[in-house]
Amino acid sequence: MTGNDARGATDIIDAPFRDPALDVEARIEDLLARMTLEEKLGQMLQLDARQDLDDIITVKLAGSILHASPERILRALELNDRTRLRIPLLVAEDCIHGHSFRPGATIFGVQLAMAASFDPVLVQRVARVTAVEVSATGIHWTFSPVLCVARDVRWGRVNETFGEDPVLIAELGAAMIRGYQGDGLADPTAILACAKHFAGYSETQGGRDASEADISRRKLRSWFLPPFERAVQEGCRTFMLGYQAIDGVPITANHWLLDGVLRGEWGFTGTLVTDWDNVGRMVWEQRVRPDIAEAAASAVLAGNDLTMATPTFADGAAEAIERGLIHEHHIDTAVRNLLRVKFELGLFERPRLPSPERQRAVIGSPAHAEFNLEVARRCLILLQNNGSLPLDIAAPGYTIAVIGPNADEAQGQLGDWAGSSGQIDWMPAGHHRHQIETVLDGLRALVPPSWTVLHERGADIVEESAPDAGVLPDGQPAPPVAVPASTDPDQLAAAVAAATAADHALVVVGDCLQLTGEGRSTATCELIGGQIALLDAVVATGTPTTVVVLSGKPQVLPPSALAADALIQAFSPGMRGGRAIAELVLGRIEPTGRLPISIPRHIGQQPTFYNTVRGQHGDRYADLTQEPQFVFGDGLSYSTVEYRALTLGTSQVAADGEITAELVLENTGDRPATETVQVYVRDLVTSVTWADKELKAFRQVTLEPGESRTVSVQVSVAQCSIVDARGHRVVEPGTFELLVGSSARDRDLLAAEFTVL
Repeated sequence: MTGNDARGATDIIDAPFRDPALDVEARIEDLLARMTLEEKLGQMLQLDARQDLDDIITVKLAGSILHASPERILRALELNDRTRLRIPLLVAEDCIHGHSFRPGATIFGVQLAMAASFDPVLVQRVARVTAVEVSATGIHWTFSPVLCVARDVRWGRVNETFGEDPVLIAELGAAMIRGYQGDGLADPTAILACAKHFAGYSETQGGRDASEADISRRKLRSWFLPPFERAVQEGCRTFMLGYQAIDGVPITANHWLLDGVLRGEWGFTGTLVTDWDNVGRMVWEQRVRPDIAEAAASAVLAGNDLTMATPTFADGAAEAIERGLIHEHHIDTAVRNLLRVKFELGLFERPRLPSPERQRAVIGSPAHAEFNLEVARRCLILLQNNGSLPLDIAAPGYTIAVIGPNADEAQGQLGDWAGSSGQIDWMPAGHHRHQIETVLDGLRALVPPSWTVLHERGADIVEESAPDAGVLPDGQPAPPVAVPASTDPDQLAAAVAAATAADHALVVVGDCLQLTGEGRSTATCELIGGQIALLDAVVATGTPTTVVVLSGKPQVLPPSALAADALIQAFSPGMRGGRAIAELVLGRIEPTGRLPISIPRHIGQQPTFYNTVRGQHGDRYADLTQEPQFVFGDGLSYSTVEYRALTLGTSQVAADGEITAELVLENTGDRPATETVQVYVRDLVTSVTWADKELKAFRQVTLEPGESRTVSVQVSVAQCSIVDARGHRVVEPGTFELLVGSSARDRDLLAAEFTVL
C-alpha cells in the first residue's frame, strides 16, 4: 500500500496542521502523527526532477526535488497535489550567482568575483535580486552561499568561494543570507539560503574535488568553522554537507560535527541536506558501509534530514529500522526539521506557485540588468599598470586590437553553474546571447566613432572534440578530460598582424568551462592551449598591450603576461562583465576591486594563502620565493593613495574592549579613488602556533583627487582570538600589532602595537 492510499482517503482539509493560527510546533506534531513511515521517509528524499516525476512524487513520495525545468516544476506540483496529505513540495536549485538555469534570468559574476568588491551591501543586493527572480518561478530554495575557505587553486570549485579569508567569507556570506531570506521566510520574495559545504570541504588533497580532508578538529575550529557559525547567527535555515571525510569519517556520518557542534553548540534548528548521493557514496565510493541500510542508518543518527539524489535511501532506512539499526523516532526528528522550514515558508497556506505575471516583471528586468553592470564594475581588479590605462578616448583615429579566446566567449564569461555549464539539460545553448556583453561587444559599443576595433581569436584553449567520458556511479555525467588545443599558426599570425596594426592590443585569456567547476579540478593552473604562444607573440610586437585574465580561479601567468603594460583580473564576471571591462579600459569607471585570493607564481607553491601558520625553515624555496605573484588584498586604482600616521586610541585595552585607530589617507593622483582599507591583527606570542596575521575588518573610502582624510577603524578585542590546544577559542593577554594598509603584504601595512590586559 503506497502513501497515497494509506489510511484511506481521509479528508485533511480541516486538520489542525492546516490551521495557520496554531503554533508551528503544534502543527508539526499533528501532521507527523498522521503520517505513515513511508510518507516520513519520502519527506527525507530530495530527488532529481530530470528523472521520472511520477515515480518520484507518487511512488517515492519525495518531499523535495531539484534540477527541475520550468515545465517539470508545474508537473511536479500537479502530481504532489494528488498525494494523500498534500504536504508541500520543497523545490530547490543551484541559483548561486543568479537564477542559474532559467532562460532570461540575471546572471551575476561568480562568488569569487563578488568577493573582489569587498562590499557586503553589494553582495546582499545581489542575493536579493536573485531571490526576487527565483521566487517568481516556484523555486523555494537556493544552494548558496558557499562558505568554503579556498586553499589550493587547483581545486575546481574555487570560483564558487569568496576566497581565502574566513572573515571576508563570513561577512559576505552573512550578507548573502540576508539577501536571500529577505524580511523573513514569510516574505513572498524570500528563498531559503543554504550554507555549504559544511565543513572543511575545500581542504582538498592535491586540489582533487571531494578528496579526504586532512584536517584536525582544532584546525576546523580555527578557520573553517567560523563562517558557518556566523551563518547560524544570521538565521540561515539550511546547511548542505560536504562530500568529503575528515579523519576517516564522512561528513554525512559525522555525529560530532553535525549533532555536537552545529546543533548542540551553535543551536542550529534548521534543515541539513546531504550533497549529491552522499549516503550512497558511503557504499560505492568511500566504502565505509557495506550496504545502503547501514549507510542510511549512520546518516540519520548523525543528524541528516534530507538526502539528496540517493533514491534508495528510503528503502535502506526502512530496512535499517527492521534490523534495529535505528528507530522510527530518529526519522521523526528529521521529518520535524523538514516540516518546520516548510511551515516557516508558509507553503501550506501560500504554495508559492510559479507566477507568470511576476516573472514577466522581474526576470532579467532592465533594473536588474543595470544593477548587474554595477556589480561587474566593482568586481574587476587592476593588478598592473604602467600608465597605459586608461586609454585616451580623445585620441583621434585610434585602433584597438581585441584578441584572445575569451574576448568574445559569451557563455564562458558567465562561469560555472549557469546555463550551458553542464549541470542541466534544458538549456543546451546557454543563456540568451542578447543579454550577454563580451569584451568585444563592450568595446565596439563604447569606443569613439573615429576608432577602429580589430578582432582576432588568436588561440584556442581546449579541443572541442573531447571524448564522452560516460556516467559516474551516481548517475551524473563524468566530465571529460580537457585536451589542450594546439597552437594554430594561421590564428596566431592573424592576431600578430592585428596587434601590429593597432595602437593598443587587448588580449583576453584565461580558462574555460571545461577547466573549472565541480569535478573539474586541474593538475596545473597555467594558461593552456595556444594562449602562452599568443601572449608571447603579441607582447613581442611592441604594441602597448593590456592582458585581461578572464577565469574562474587564479591562473599562473607566463612572463609575457607579466611584462604587459597593464593586467586586469576578471573572475567570471557575469552577463555584463565584458562591458564593465571595456568601461575600465576606456577610463569610464575607476578600478576598485581587490584580490580575495592570492595568485601563485608557480603551481608548486600550492597551497598559497596569506594567513599561513608561523614556523618553518627560511622564507623561500631553494628555487623560488614563497611569496605569491599577487597577494590577498592586492589591487590598483588609476590614482595613488598614500597611507600615513597610524595612531591608536590607547595602547592598552581590556579583554572585553575595543581597539580604535585613526590614520590619514591621501589621494595623491589626479583621478578619484575608492580604497579598501584592510585591518589585520598579529598576535606576537601565542600559546600554540597561529597565523602570522589575520584580517579583522575592512572599510571602503572614496577620495577625490588631492583629497586627504582621517579615517577611523575599530576591532573588537574578542576578534583577536586564537584556538588553543584544548580546542577553545580564547583571547590571550599580551602584545599585538594592529596592521592597516592596502593589502596583506607586510610592506603595504602600517603597524602599531597594543597590549591586551
